Amino acid sequence: MTTNAAARITVRRATVEDLPEAAVLFGGYLEFYGKPADPEKALAFLRERHERGESVLLLARDENGAPAGFTHIYPTFSSLSMAPVWTLNDLYVAPSARRTGAGRALVRACAAAAKEAGAVGVQLQTAPDNHTAQALYIAEGFVPDEFAAYWLTL
Repeated sequence: MTTNAAARITVRRATVEDLPEAAVLFGGYLEFYGKPADPEKALAFLRERHERGESVLLLARDENGAPAGFTHIYPTFSSLSMAPVWTLNDLYVAPSARRTGAGRALVRACAAAAKEAGAVGVQLQTAPDNHTAQALYIAEGFVPDEFAAYWLTL
């Protein structure tokens, strides 16, 4: 569990009991990118990935316990570095938690989880026009690459 003391954001790994709440946040992520958000499909997707152990879902909460955001991360292998890496996929901060440090806390928790698991880095790709996310990733040490891809060496 990671806490951002300034903003009082707490991040932890989601359990199966957290999946319905995570599905609501995932729906917000889909809507942000202009995709239809079907809560049942989002829940089914997250549940399947959780049950198969293919990914880790990190949830952020504000000081009152309200959902602040989530990130969906999974281990993979980089053929370029010939080592295990993690991919940060789907980072979303709820509108009510924007400018609270929730995004920063989620990125830091992702990096910490990847490092703890023995990964040599974290990779991600974001929308080329999502300048807020790009600025966050760069501020947290990610190096921009081509095609809106970013890399963080751990």
